[in-house]
Amino acid sequence: MIRFNLKSHPLVAIIIMAVSAFSAVAEQKFYTPDQDLDGLKMNTVTQAKLPNVLIIGDSISIGYTGPVTTLLKDVANVQRVKVNCGDTNFGRKNLKNWLGSTHWDLIHFNWGLHDLCYHNPKSKERGNRDKVNGAIAVPLLEYEKNLEALVLQLKEVGATLVWASTTRVPQDEPGRIVADALYYNAAAEKIMKRHGVAIDDLYTTTLGFDSSIAAAAGDVHYTKKGYDKLAEQVAKSIHASLKEAHATPVSSISNPSAE
Repeated sequence: MIRFNLKSHPLVAIIIMAVSAFSAVAEQKFYTPDQDLDGLKMNTVTQAKLPNVLIIGDSISIGYTGPVTTLLKDVANVQRVKVNCGDTNFGRKNLKNWLGSTHWDLIHFNWGLHDLCYHNPKSKERGNRDKVNGAIAVPLLEYEKNLEALVLQLKEVGATLVWASTTRVPQDEPGRIVADALYYNAAAEKIMKRHGVAIDDLYTTTLGFDSSIAAAAGDVHYTKKGYDKLAEQVAKSIHASLKEAHATPVSSISNPSAE
């Protein structure tokens, strides 16, 4: 009986590569601005003696990952999930794979903006956003249930956890209602307090942002200056949590504002 490895056949190998590529593209289902995509690149500069930090979140977190990595270059090995982590339904489906086999010392995470977004298949807005006639992606009660499950799964990793509150929604955003960020953040805050998870309050910070550092009017994204401001806070939050969690000394951030 002749046996052969089907996967070794050139044509089959090409098909497998094509399917894998399609799957990777399919996973990128949540919008990320082109200027923020660099945040998805792997940080290859790691130091064995430094703690490992993982960032999980939407395109806002993708935007601040690069400068956070720079600010913490001698403090921690910062990585992030190589995809926009979207809403909590997407998170529950993929979290196990995102965590991988790495030993994470700290995980800085968020879900929210994609959960509270309204969609209408007839809308011409990017992502079919429509807060007037659309349906919400993940209703608040479902969001609470999902987030509770995600926190329990993250706690199993044994890492220090830091929750990033969902950033502000501007008035003219076509698919999101301003007040919903308050409701979703309030629900998340209860869960985090119940589980003893530290909160990095990016919502309050972004409320104070000048409109000039928004990517555009009605846009939840930011300019480089905006992401740099967020990165400074995220880096300080991660640094403080690492210092509190580890008995061994953690290096200082020399001067974040100068980066």
